[in-house]
Amino acid sequence: MMDSQDKILEVGKTEETIATEQPVAAEPAAEKKTYATKKEVLDRVKELAHGDEAPSKDEVDYLKTVFYKLHIAEREAKLKAYIDGGGDPESYQITPDEDEEAYKAEMTIIKEKRARIFKEQEAEKEANLQKKLDIIEKIKTMATSPEEANKSYQDFKALQQEWKEIKSIPAAKANEVWRSYQLYVEQFYDLLKLNSEAREYDFKKNLEIKTRLCEAAEKLADEEDLISAFHQLQKLHQEYRETGPVAKELRDEIWTRFKAASTVINKRHQQHFEDLRAKEEDNLARKTALCEKVEAIAAEENKGSADWDKHTKEIIDIQTEWKTIGFAPQKMNVKIFERFRTACDDFFSRKAEYFKNLKDTFKENADKKRALIEKANALKDSTDWKSTTDKFIAMQKEWKTIGMVSKKISDQLWEEFLGACNHFFEARNAATSGQHKEEHDNLDKKRGVIERLKALTEEGAERTQEAVQKLIEEYNSIGHVPYKEKDKLYDEFHAVVDQLYKELNISSARRRLSNFKNKIKNVAEQGENALDNERARLMRQYEAIKNEVQTYENNLGFLNASSKKGNSLIDEMNRKVQKLKDDMNLVREKIKAIDAENRA
Repeated sequence: MMDSQDKILEVGKTEETIATEQPVAAEPAAEKKTYATKKEVLDRVKELAHGDEAPSKDEVDYLKTVFYKLHIAEREAKLKAYIDGGGDPESYQITPDEDEEAYKAEMTIIKEKRARIFKEQEAEKEANLQKKLDIIEKIKTMATSPEEANKSYQDFKALQQEWKEIKSIPAAKANEVWRSYQLYVEQFYDLLKLNSEAREYDFKKNLEIKTRLCEAAEKLADEEDLISAFHQLQKLHQEYRETGPVAKELRDEIWTRFKAASTVINKRHQQHFEDLRAKEEDNLARKTALCEKVEAIAAEENKGSADWDKHTKEIIDIQTEWKTIGFAPQKMNVKIFERFRTACDDFFSRKAEYFKNLKDTFKENADKKRALIEKANALKDSTDWKSTTDKFIAMQKEWKTIGMVSKKISDQLWEEFLGACNHFFEARNAATSGQHKEEHDNLDKKRGVIERLKALTEEGAERTQEAVQKLIEEYNSIGHVPYKEKDKLYDEFHAVVDQLYKELNISSARRRLSNFKNKIKNVAEQGENALDNERARLMRQYEAIKNEVQTYENNLGFLNASSKKGNSLIDEMNRKVQKLKDDMNLVREKIKAIDAENRA
């Protein structure tokens, strides 16, 4: 008898092990209920939290994954609808979700409930273990008392029935307890002195049952649904264990047949889950890589809205890819999702904070621009053309220094400011139109003088200093030209004059001073007050040049040389200032010449 039992125990996994140690909880997602909305998930969570049903860890984890998948999809849909409706993405704010808060509260209840149920189940398993140990001791006593075996048969059958009715015991003790039970049950049957007919009938009946169980197990090999087949096999094993022994000479044979059929199912089931685990591990690796990408993006510095928009698109693309990847291993599925959600939430929280601060900055800039608009509107009807023009130019420069405002009002504010500027400058231009005609006539006259000066450069030795001086005096006698043409004309004129003086080897300043000194004698002959009048004119000229230099230097203080264009303008203005200072020195020398003449 012990030999057959030993053979049973030599099998890699006993019946009890086969029935209890397989990962039956890891069922594919296809068998799980599909939830279309967060409300459906929340309703199921509430059922688990407040109903009599014991929540399983598998279902709780699955509900958590589905809820947040729907939650994120819903949040993205709201953002899209907001943008499609003309909303500004920069001002979009994520609002608290009542369903999420309710979900978290119910999940807390479920967690507490599962902890309480687990504790109760463990206590019940310990109690069941003790009951089975008591039954084993009773059967052991019967199996070791041959004289009492026949008398105790009905009690033995009652104990067997009681054994069947007892539920789960601690898994760590299951194999050991079942082996002890089976051992003493077979010993009891071996000691029975029942009449041969009754005993054989018992054995025959048990053989029929176990044969049927073998056939059912063998048929499961054709079952396409491996999970269902495995679950059915568990039930067959339970019934096999609860069925009494067969004739001693058939025990090994029937068990070998049943075990062989079980092995086929177990191997297919094991391979299925190995494939599933491999796929889940691959999914975990892909999801981990996506987490790392989002975390890297979230850690990057965003220098402006363009960077935030660029990184937002990248993360949304990653979220889309995430949705295409299946479940990770059960123990990591929730953790990896939490990691991914945390990284995404971190990025979008910082984005929301940035645009909130940007909104405050936009408001400050808008207030500054509105203040300039008010100032421009107050000045737009002024007829003090020179002073007000300077003020408007200063305001335009200040406007450029003010940062951005919201796109919604940017164009509006600019149009208001530009309108006030245009109102003033159009009025100024209308009032000075006559002046403009005179300036254009003067422009044509001065260009004519320049052309005659250019002609002198081609005459060679025939040109004279007196001819040049005449044309210069004619040029200087002509009034103002349009402001926009002034500098260009000035440069063209002095380029020609400088070339003439260079070719004649005469310094412009020395020549002008020499000519002036010669002119002084003629002026002195006009009367005793003529030199004083000329000196007063030169003093006025000196002060005028000095004021012009001051104006240029003040304007230089407002220019920004950060750009190539700005730097070029500064260089040009510095050249003009230097030329004016040279003119001042020349005027000063002329005044000295008059003073010397008066002393003579």
